[in-house]
Amino acid sequence: MRRRLRRRATGCQYLAALTIAMALVGWAVWGLRHPDPVVVPDAPYVVHDPPAPPASPPPGDARRFPAERQLALHGGFAAVDGHEAPHMKGPPSRTLRYRVDIENGLTERGFDPHLFASFVQRTLDDPRGWTHDGALSFERIPGGDADFVVTLASTGTVNSWCARAGLDTAEQTVSCDAYGTERVMINAYRWAQGADTYGDDMLGYRQMLVNHEVGHRMGHDHAICGANGEPAPVMMQQTKTLTTGTTTCVPNPWPYP
Repeated sequence: MRRRLRRRATGCQYLAALTIAMALVGWAVWGLRHPDPVVVPDAPYVVHDPPAPPASPPPGDARRFPAERQLALHGGFAAVDGHEAPHMKGPPSRTLRYRVDIENGLTERGFDPHLFASFVQRTLDDPRGWTHDGALSFERIPGGDADFVVTLASTGTVNSWCARAGLDTAEQTVSCDAYGTERVMINAYRWAQGADTYGDDMLGYRQMLVNHEVGHRMGHDHAICGANGEPAPVMMQQTKTLTTGTTTCVPNPWPYP
């Protein structure tokens, strides 16, 4: 009897073990078919700055462009058409009328006559310039009687006209007021390429060039740097240098900045 009970007990234990084993195998198979989801921690919320827009090219009157330093054209000129009146409040006590001429052959080399003429008028009409006190204004005319002629010309032609006034502009390729003639000569190479003293500031350099040479036409002489770090006088020869002795100024295109 005990043997039978022992056999029955052993058989029951065997069945129980088999049942448990089958259950474990079943759970294992189910787990393989249905894996637990992988929990990924939330990434930190990061706000990214929008991409910077592409840099815009500088406007035409602030752009440097190629030019031949020792170019010598034939000296013929063409007046730039169009009329530009001053933008002043109230009548000035005196108005200077001027014409703008471009040497023949420069247009084909990338010089825009109307852009140049408009730039000259905007510079002369600026309240930081020679019109600051309202006593003087500038008016661009396309022809007729002009008080002076702002002339954009090649280096060879500038040197020729400036020599008539006893000025040597050849050594450092500079511009001049050819006094004794009607012309204020602007060197086309300098207009296109600027000067080391102004670096990449082509807009400021061109403003200085106009104000400086027209300032000579108005009777102003050269000036020197007064103190370190101060704006250079517009009548200083800023194309050449910003230093007088041991004193160095910073570039300045305006008579009254």
